[in-house]
Amino acid sequence: MIRPLLLLLAALLGLSPAMAQPPQEAPADVRVALDTDAGRIVVAVHADKAPVTAANFLRYVDQKRFDGTLFYRGVGAADYGFVQGGTQNDPKRILPPIKHEPTTQTGLTHDDGALSMARYAPGSATGDFFIVLGKMPAMDAQPQQAGGDNQGFAVFAHVVEGMDVVKAILAAPKSATAGEGVMKGQMLAAPVKILTVRRVP
Repeated sequence: MIRPLLLLLAALLGLSPAMAQPPQEAPADVRVALDTDAGRIVVAVHADKAPVTAANFLRYVDQKRFDGTLFYRGVGAADYGFVQGGTQNDPKRILPPIKHEPTTQTGLTHDDGALSMARYAPGSATGDFFIVLGKMPAMDAQPQQAGGDNQGFAVFAHVVEGMDVVKAILAAPKSATAGEGVMKGQMLAAPVKILTVRRVP
């Protein structure tokens, strides 16, 4: 059963679909290819800027824990929104949760092509992630906001090839009945299978 993510829908309200250039690849970045039944997505994992979150993602990659998982959620339309995939809290796949790395610490932001960790409370992220299309600053840490959870989500990578695949996943039909709470109506009617996830040269 898919448990609802935080109210990410709120991040979509009141924001214009502005586009931003992702950070340039650095020598410390690790390239990873996600081969899906919709095509290949290649990402640059920012191991130097987000060491805790990047190392967690790479553990899932190296242990082949993402193989056979799904992109199962899409929020937004056209070139603006996000798609979510990963382990879906499968106890056979998930590793212990990791310390939260806010964007104020890493200097990374939720811009076009950013990969970020899905979570509930800060420090609860395991093996689910989402890819951003457009620019979503409301998902960044907001330390100036008093009270509540203002830590945002942890960006750790950017798409460097295959944004057309990400857009196709976002555009795929949604189920009118699947999903719980805010996620109802956001689940893909035909989830996209993640065949393999591997480091590439």
